[in-house]
Amino acid sequence: MSSQQQPSPPAIGEIWPGQGGIYAGIMPARNGQEAYHLILGEDLGRFEWGQYDDESPATNLIDGWANTTALVERGGHPAAEAAALHIADGHADFCLPAAAQLYEIWLNLNGKLEDWVWSSSQRSADTAFIMGFADGTQDDSAKYNELRVRPVRRLPIQ
Repeated sequence: MSSQQQPSPPAIGEIWPGQGGIYAGIMPARNGQEAYHLILGEDLGRFEWGQYDDESPATNLIDGWANTTALVERGGHPAAEAAALHIADGHADFCLPAAAQLYEIWLNLNGKLEDWVWSSSQRSADTAFIMGFADGTQDDSAKYNELRVRPVRRLPIQ
């Protein structure tokens, strides 16, 4: 498909054919980033966040791509590595979502998802931010816990 033509998104919460997952709406522009379409990939299972008792550079609350890249380059981060390896509909540009991306997904898909999910955003040397989709709770969890991984990809708005 040419870069000048983009299929219209489906209704929020519907599979976006050919885009790798569920359409989770538009991520608003924040801190210099342009707004974009947010695509939620399938549940990849449970993984540790990794590297307990270690400060990582993955502290960005809005940019899952930057966090995931930093975690994968460092190694030893199973949740980020699983998200980065995910391929759907031929797309290999998935990441572990940042805390704000998960919150936006919860706002848009409220009631359609369940369970606790890792973000790519570190909270401390021992914890990372998590999202409870059942009720919208944001919290943190020890990096050695195994929680669900839901990769995301972003699609520019054209």
